[in-house]
Amino acid sequence: MTDDRVFLPRFGAVCGVVLALSIGVPGAVEAFTGETAVTSLVIGLGAAFGAPAVVAFHGHQAHRSGRFGAFAFALNLLGVGLFTGVAFALNLVIFFQEQTPVLTNVVLKVASLVFVVGSVLFGVSMVRAKVFPAVPAWGYGISFALLAVFAALPDTVWSALMHVAAAVVLGWLSVAVWPARSALA
Repeated sequence: MTDDRVFLPRFGAVCGVVLALSIGVPGAVEAFTGETAVTSLVIGLGAAFGAPAVVAFHGHQAHRSGRFGAFAFALNLLGVGLFTGVAFALNLVIFFQEQTPVLTNVVLKVASLVFVVGSVLFGVSMVRAKVFPAVPAWGYGISFALLAVFAALPDTVWSALMHVAAAVVLGWLSVAVWPARSALA
Protein backbone atom coordinates (compact mmCIF):
# COMPACT_ATOMS: atom_id res chain seq x y z
CA MET A 1 0.00 0.00 0.00
CA THR A 2 1.53 3.31 -1.08
CA ASP A 3 -1.04 5.67 0.38
CA ASP A 4 0.74 8.97 1.17
CA ARG A 5 -1.24 9.28 4.41
CA VAL A 6 0.66 6.21 5.63
CA PHE A 7 3.94 6.35 3.70
CA LEU A 8 4.96 9.95 4.42
CA PRO A 9 4.47 9.84 8.21
CA ARG A 10 6.33 6.52 8.34
CA PHE A 11 9.12 7.86 6.14
CA GLY A 12 9.42 10.89 8.42
CA ALA A 13 9.34 8.69 11.52
CA VAL A 14 12.09 6.44 10.15
CA CYS A 15 14.15 9.53 9.25
CA GLY A 16 13.60 10.80 12.80
CA VAL A 17 14.87 7.54 14.26
CA VAL A 18 17.89 7.52 11.93
CA LEU A 19 18.60 11.14 12.91
CA ALA A 20 18.19 10.27 16.59
CA LEU A 21 20.66 7.40 16.27
CA SER A 22 23.12 9.53 14.30
CA ILE A 23 23.03 12.16 17.04
CA GLY A 24 22.69 9.99 20.13
CA VAL A 25 25.14 7.16 19.50
CA PRO A 26 28.06 9.45 18.60
CA GLY A 27 27.07 11.70 21.52
CA ALA A 28 27.27 8.77 23.92
CA VAL A 29 30.61 7.69 22.47
CA GLU A 30 31.99 11.25 22.61
CA ALA A 31 31.17 11.45 26.31
CA PHE A 32 34.02 8.97 26.82
CA THR A 33 36.33 9.54 23.85
CA GLY A 34 35.81 13.14 22.82
CA GLU A 35 35.06 14.03 19.22
CA THR A 36 36.59 11.67 16.66
CA ALA A 37 36.60 11.58 12.87
CA VAL A 38 34.09 8.70 12.92
CA THR A 39 31.64 10.38 15.32
CA SER A 40 31.92 13.59 13.30
CA LEU A 41 31.18 11.69 10.09
CA VAL A 42 28.05 10.06 11.54
CA ILE A 43 26.68 13.33 12.99
CA GLY A 44 27.54 15.33 9.87
CA LEU A 45 25.83 12.92 7.48
CA GLY A 46 22.94 12.06 9.81
CA ALA A 47 21.77 15.66 9.88
CA ALA A 48 20.34 15.16 6.37
CA PHE A 49 17.46 13.19 7.92
CA GLY A 50 16.22 16.21 9.89
CA ALA A 51 14.00 17.85 7.27
CA PRO A 52 11.82 14.78 6.56
CA ALA A 53 11.41 14.23 10.31
CA VAL A 54 10.29 17.83 10.90
CA VAL A 55 7.84 17.61 7.99
CA ALA A 56 6.35 14.47 9.55
CA PHE A 57 6.13 16.12 12.98
CA HIS A 58 4.30 19.11 11.54
CA GLY A 59 2.03 16.90 9.45
CA HIS A 60 1.07 15.07 12.63
CA GLN A 61 -0.02 18.24 14.40
CA ALA A 62 -0.94 20.63 11.55
CA HIS A 63 -4.68 20.18 12.13
CA ARG A 64 -4.26 21.62 15.64
CA SER A 65 -1.34 24.03 15.41
CA GLY A 66 -2.94 26.88 13.44
CA ARG A 67 -1.14 29.82 11.86
CA PHE A 68 1.44 30.02 14.60
CA GLY A 69 2.27 26.34 14.11
CA ALA A 70 2.59 26.81 10.35
CA PHE A 71 4.91 29.81 10.86
CA ALA A 72 6.94 27.94 13.48
CA PHE A 73 7.19 24.91 11.17
CA ALA A 74 8.35 27.06 8.25
CA LEU A 75 11.01 28.79 10.33
CA ASN A 76 12.07 25.49 11.88
CA LEU A 77 12.32 23.83 8.47
CA LEU A 78 14.55 26.66 7.23
CA GLY A 79 16.59 26.41 10.42
CA VAL A 80 16.92 22.64 10.07
CA GLY A 81 18.11 23.11 6.50
CA LEU A 82 20.66 25.69 7.56
CA PHE A 83 21.78 23.70 10.60
CA THR A 84 22.16 20.59 8.45
CA GLY A 85 24.76 22.61 6.58
CA VAL A 86 26.27 23.78 9.85
CA ALA A 87 26.48 20.22 11.20
CA PHE A 88 28.00 19.03 7.94
CA ALA A 89 30.53 21.87 7.90
CA LEU A 90 31.44 21.58 11.60
CA ASN A 91 31.80 17.82 11.55
CA LEU A 92 33.19 17.09 8.09
CA VAL A 93 35.10 20.23 7.12
CA ILE A 94 36.02 22.46 10.06
CA PHE A 95 36.86 19.49 12.32
CA PHE A 96 39.79 18.78 9.99
CA GLN A 97 41.06 22.38 9.62
CA GLU A 98 43.48 24.34 11.75
CA GLN A 99 41.46 27.59 11.68
CA THR A 100 38.18 28.84 10.26
CA PRO A 101 37.75 32.05 8.24
CA VAL A 102 35.89 34.85 10.03
CA LEU A 103 33.09 35.04 7.45
CA THR A 104 32.51 31.29 7.80
CA ASN A 105 32.15 31.70 11.57
CA VAL A 106 29.62 34.52 11.12
CA VAL A 107 27.53 32.49 8.65
CA LEU A 108 27.60 29.46 10.96
CA LYS A 109 26.41 31.59 13.88
CA VAL A 110 23.57 33.18 11.89
CA ALA A 111 22.44 29.77 10.60
CA SER A 112 22.56 28.42 14.14
CA LEU A 113 20.48 31.36 15.38
CA VAL A 114 17.76 30.66 12.80
CA PHE A 115 17.83 27.02 13.88
CA VAL A 116 17.52 27.93 17.57
CA VAL A 117 14.62 30.34 17.04
CA GLY A 118 12.85 27.90 14.70
CA SER A 119 13.34 25.00 17.11
CA VAL A 120 12.06 26.95 20.09
CA LEU A 121 9.00 28.23 18.20
CA PHE A 122 8.23 24.79 16.78
CA GLY A 123 8.58 23.30 20.25
CA VAL A 124 6.13 25.92 21.54
CA SER A 125 3.71 25.04 18.73
CA MET A 126 3.94 21.36 19.75
CA VAL A 127 3.18 22.23 23.36
CA ARG A 128 0.26 24.47 22.34
CA ALA A 129 -1.24 21.95 19.89
CA LYS A 130 -1.20 19.19 22.56
CA VAL A 131 -0.95 16.45 19.94
CA PHE A 132 2.43 15.10 21.06
CA PRO A 133 3.22 13.95 24.60
CA ALA A 134 4.27 16.94 26.73
CA VAL A 135 7.80 15.79 27.60
CA PRO A 136 9.14 15.45 24.04
CA ALA A 137 7.18 18.52 22.91
CA TRP A 138 8.93 20.63 25.55
CA GLY A 139 12.14 18.71 24.98
CA TYR A 140 12.20 19.56 21.29
CA GLY A 141 12.48 23.30 21.77
CA ILE A 142 14.83 23.04 24.72
CA SER A 143 17.18 20.27 23.61
CA PHE A 144 17.69 21.55 20.07
CA ALA A 145 18.28 25.10 21.20
CA LEU A 146 20.90 23.84 23.64
CA LEU A 147 22.36 21.49 21.04
CA ALA A 148 23.02 24.45 18.75
CA VAL A 149 24.55 26.45 21.60
CA PHE A 150 26.82 23.56 22.56
CA ALA A 151 27.84 23.12 18.89
CA ALA A 152 29.53 26.52 19.05
CA LEU A 153 31.46 25.62 22.21
CA PRO A 154 34.36 23.22 22.78
CA ASP A 155 33.20 19.62 23.24
CA THR A 156 32.52 18.52 26.80
CA VAL A 157 30.65 15.71 28.50
CA TRP A 158 27.68 18.12 28.71
CA SER A 159 27.57 18.61 24.94
CA ALA A 160 27.75 14.84 24.49
CA LEU A 161 24.87 14.37 26.93
CA MET A 162 22.86 17.03 25.08
CA HIS A 163 23.25 14.95 21.92
CA VAL A 164 21.81 11.96 23.78
CA ALA A 165 18.91 14.03 25.19
CA ALA A 166 18.06 15.39 21.73
CA ALA A 167 18.18 11.84 20.37
CA VAL A 168 15.70 10.64 23.00
CA VAL A 169 13.33 13.50 22.12
CA LEU A 170 13.59 12.71 18.40
CA GLY A 171 12.98 9.02 18.96
CA TRP A 172 9.94 9.71 21.14
CA LEU A 173 8.41 12.15 18.64
CA SER A 174 9.12 9.72 15.78
CA VAL A 175 7.28 6.91 17.56
CA ALA A 176 4.34 9.27 18.15
CA VAL A 177 4.18 10.09 14.42
CA TRP A 178 4.08 6.46 13.26
CA PRO A 179 0.50 5.86 12.07
CA ALA A 180 -1.60 3.47 14.11
CA ARG A 181 -2.54 0.19 12.44
CA SER A 182 -6.17 1.34 12.26
CA ALA A 183 -5.09 4.16 9.92
CA LEU A 184 -4.22 1.52 7.32
CA ALA A 185 -7.80 0.34 7.00
